[in-house]
Amino acid sequence: MQIRPNAAWTALLAAALFGATTPFAKLLLGTLSPFMLAGLFYLGSGVGLALVLVVRRLARPHDAREHSPQMQATEVPWQAGAILAGGVAGPALLMLGLSSTPAATGALLLNLEGVFTALIAWVVFRENVDLNVLLGMVAIVAGGVLLSWQTGPDGLPAGAVLVAGACLCWAVDNNLTRKVSTNDAVVIACLKGLVAGPVNFGIALWLGARLPAANQVAKAMLTGFAGYGVSLVLFVVALRNLGTARTGAYFSVAPLFGVILSIAIWPAMPSVFFWCAGALMALGIWLHLREHHAHAHTHEPMEHAHRHSHDEHHQHEHDFDWDGSEPHTHSHSHAQMLHTHAHYPDVHHQHVH
Repeated sequence: MQIRPNAAWTALLAAALFGATTPFAKLLLGTLSPFMLAGLFYLGSGVGLALVLVVRRLARPHDAREHSPQMQATEVPWQAGAILAGGVAGPALLMLGLSSTPAATGALLLNLEGVFTALIAWVVFRENVDLNVLLGMVAIVAGGVLLSWQTGPDGLPAGAVLVAGACLCWAVDNNLTRKVSTNDAVVIACLKGLVAGPVNFGIALWLGARLPAANQVAKAMLTGFAGYGVSLVLFVVALRNLGTARTGAYFSVAPLFGVILSIAIWPAMPSVFFWCAGALMALGIWLHLREHHAHAHTHEPMEHAHRHSHDEHHQHEHDFDWDGSEPHTHSHSHAQMLHTHAHYPDVHHQHVH
């Protein structure tokens, strides 16, 4: 398959920003409670992206190219479920898990998010699966198990289980977010931050946490803006173009950025199990990159709105004044089409195999 460079790089940049938050979260957990930190991360994301929306609106108040509809009523449950799973449960489990798990180990365990994302996409939402992607997921799972499992009377560490639980929550979030990914990515991410932030912050206060110092608040919110806010915006854009499982596969490189940063902050020689797990996960990512998927397929008639250029899938007329600028956003219809090309299960390729 010919990789779409922009989509691939978008997913990888999202992964880099998110992966870097793990060691920073570990540093901040020394002075902030898990729920307080999760709340500040999402508050930073929501408030920061809200400011981006304000600046964007002021910069182009009468932009005739933008005709984005509001989120449809049928999409609200998907967005609400994504916020609950990924914005409330996920970060809380991660912070609790990191409080008893080494930062490098926690970073690599986050590879499980891609696995769980793909499994839900394949089993529940019937997204197609190719052999390379399947084998890659098997390798990543094996690496996660090897990394997490400890011999001795205590068995599987509780911290690792909590981090894995966070990955499952984010996998549910990813699949639900796919259902609303044609909407404005900044708005989607902003809503999650503005809802999840106060919820986690309120839980922290209810459990007895005290308000942190101003400099700690600033550090946490800035980290959240980049690692949760900007990262999520990029992730949603990648979902449109790559599909859920493939975006999850690219996102699996996130822990590698976290591991590198963790080792730089806490210099130490990792164990042999760590390197074996890392090798298995790297093999899984390599297998994902080798995927090839092309066949004759039919596009059924559909109507939706998203940012697009007039490529082979977008040959339509406009019912508004258009100056020819691309890309642009508006509601548009697709007629039925039969053709063959390499493709991902993006918003235009939801066909049965």
